[in-house]
Amino acid sequence: MSDLNPADTAAITQQVNDLQLNHSQGKSIHQNGEFCPQPLDESMKTNFNKEEIKRQEKTETNYTAINEMRRAAEVHRQVRQHARNIIKPGMTMTSIAESIENATRQLVEENGFEAGIGFPTGLSVNHIAAHYTPNAGDQQVVHEKDVLKVDFGVHVNGRIIDSAFTMTFDPKYDPLLEAVKDATNTGIKAAGIDVRLCDIGEQIQEVMESYEIELDGKTYPIKCVRNLCGHNIAPYIIHSGKSVPIVKNHDKTRMEENELFAIETFGTTGRGYVEESGVCSHYAKNFSLTEKQLKSIPIRLPRAQSLLNSINKNFGTLPFCRRYLDRLGEDNYLYGLKNLVDNNIISAYPPLVDNPGSYVAQFEHTIFLRSTCKEVLSRGDDY
Repeated sequence: MSDLNPADTAAITQQVNDLQLNHSQGKSIHQNGEFCPQPLDESMKTNFNKEEIKRQEKTETNYTAINEMRRAAEVHRQVRQHARNIIKPGMTMTSIAESIENATRQLVEENGFEAGIGFPTGLSVNHIAAHYTPNAGDQQVVHEKDVLKVDFGVHVNGRIIDSAFTMTFDPKYDPLLEAVKDATNTGIKAAGIDVRLCDIGEQIQEVMESYEIELDGKTYPIKCVRNLCGHNIAPYIIHSGKSVPIVKNHDKTRMEENELFAIETFGTTGRGYVEESGVCSHYAKNFSLTEKQLKSIPIRLPRAQSLLNSINKNFGTLPFCRRYLDRLGEDNYLYGLKNLVDNNIISAYPPLVDNPGSYVAQFEHTIFLRSTCKEVLSRGDDY
């Protein structure tokens, strides 16, 4: 953390140590998420009993998985509290990302595929909506007038908690954050077993676009970023098939019992549409390839094959970034990585941007659709 003075570095180290101490003493390791009724279950309107749900949950077939998700969610809550305490203008994105990731590794007791980071820490600023994390040598800093999205994941046995929030240092952006937070909570309230995805998107859009913001004497409507969406999550797979729109569309696919979803919304002062732009940092193995298909792809570069072996060993289908390869001691890997991307073995996810000069905010929670309730696993006192 070369951009910090010794006092700041010591303070961050102490905060991480304090979090680790609380964890080792067993404080709030499996805190429940927020219990909510299923919106289409008429019986829950009169008979919804949180204490009864809690009493009976040990009989559920996925009880172990639920507690794994809760453990990951509690780590997320503690790490994001740490992040809010240490992030301030003037810090480099690298120091922020490494502080979040090191705290996550310590608190979740990182151990290969049993527990660890769910995906690279997203630190997208202003018109960049998603998929930015610093690569080696990146000296970008966060500024007082920035709108910073902090998006990171934690997993326990592949059960990924995906949750994000937006930080600002100027209250003029408050209406933007309020709009996006309200839209995300609207999506969470609307979600449930047998609910159509299109109906969730319609409700999110109605709430989001009821807001506006005045910046420097000009009023902007707040728009949904229409080509970004929430998604369901499978073990070790962050985007596993279903997409939860944040605008009205015609997807009549329904949510189902025992599905895990990330409900996220993005609000913008810009055009409401993002495109890929900039240097790529995010990658993930193409999980749709079967072993037979993978073996049929000729990998002629020895460096590409050795890199793929390292990716399989350390990440599997979990997303990773170039900093994580550096941390493993991999070097001279860019040409090999490009070869894997060109062969569709690895997918590249460049930054997603709205028009320059605009501001994008994001809030996100992970929810689990249990038979007895909808549990907002990542809910905390902060959002």
